[in-house]
Amino acid sequence: MMIKRLLFLTALSLFSFSSLVAQTEVDERAMISFRKGLGFNAPDSTFGVNLRLRMQNRVAMNFKEDLSLEDIEARVSRLRLRFDGYILGPKLTYYLQLSFSRGDQDWDNTHVPNVVRDAMVYYHFNPKFYLGFGQGKLPGNRQRIISSGQQQFFDRSNVNAQFTLDRDFGLFAYYSDRLAGLDYNLKGAISSGDGRNQLKTDRGLMYTARLEVLPLGRFKKDGDFSEGDLEFESKPKVSLAAGYSYDENALRTRGTIGTVLYEARDFSSFFADAVVKYNGWALYSEYISRASQQPAFTYTSDSSLKSFAVTGYGVNTQLSYTFRNYWEIAARYSVVNPDKEIRTEAMRDSYYLLGVNKYVRKHLTKFQGFVGYRAQESFQPLKSGKNNFLLVFQVELGI
Repeated sequence: MMIKRLLFLTALSLFSFSSLVAQTEVDERAMISFRKGLGFNAPDSTFGVNLRLRMQNRVAMNFKEDLSLEDIEARVSRLRLRFDGYILGPKLTYYLQLSFSRGDQDWDNTHVPNVVRDAMVYYHFNPKFYLGFGQGKLPGNRQRIISSGQQQFFDRSNVNAQFTLDRDFGLFAYYSDRLAGLDYNLKGAISSGDGRNQLKTDRGLMYTARLEVLPLGRFKKDGDFSEGDLEFESKPKVSLAAGYSYDENALRTRGTIGTVLYEARDFSSFFADAVVKYNGWALYSEYISRASQQPAFTYTSDSSLKSFAVTGYGVNTQLSYTFRNYWEIAARYSVVNPDKEIRTEAMRDSYYLLGVNKYVRKHLTKFQGFVGYRAQESFQPLKSGKNNFLLVFQVELGI
């Protein structure tokens, strides 16, 4: 009994909450420095694991234009469990993330609970270059790459919802360097193009590439992948990025996500984004488009059912200021413009949001409140859009 107690206390002592300098959660990379969460290292240093947990609880109320209450949404919007670490040494790392709330599992589109969000293995050749294999975020638009735990609004924009690349299974490559005094990052992926947690894939593949340039040097603590300026950049910092993706034989309405297409389609996506931070100010803007050279509408063999590929473009812009006591004011304008071909079914969709955030432990613990207005514009004379006001309160807690 005494030996068991000693073994238990020894194992327990290996677990610790670290209070070192915070590290931004970049979803495309395993964190092996154990600066957040609950960490465990083997005595012989042959493996290590870092455990993190976070949740987002949200209450949202939608009001009609006459300010009468339309509906209330009260739910756990996200509940995540994350493991990352290394095996045999820092060159071989891994990253696993699980989701447990219904809205976080793509249940409505796939009709099954997709618990596994990320399952990646990385090999680091050197500090500048590493490869990843498995299921993870594609190097698409910046807001999608930024963790939902590092967002300053209650959710990503409607532009991201309609046109993001999201997650996929494949081979990923990352390279960072400096050329003629200019910092840059190159990211690419060859993936299945079918999205996460697929039993089988089609004959087509998806090819994605992204270039990031930082003309004024790198941000503090990977701040270009965290919304708001919580590090109070002492000098102006800028990140400019652009990328392209080609998805062959996609069978979902938004490429790797969405409902089913009855006929395969090829998609081309272009994305460009920019972020500027200085002394509490943060400006972020992105443009995303998706196009197909084939007809957007698809039909079953007997033409009894139809679905359409979501094509068009969108623009999202955010501006915020963080006070030294970590209160923040943030504003967002975003708009989605569908292609002409699908305007019989899709509408122009705009959001105007104003929010106040209180960061207790930066993005790990925060309280958020928002007011907003959504305007939908129909392109059909006899079809009206849905316009409404909204109020949202959200709490995020994490380790």
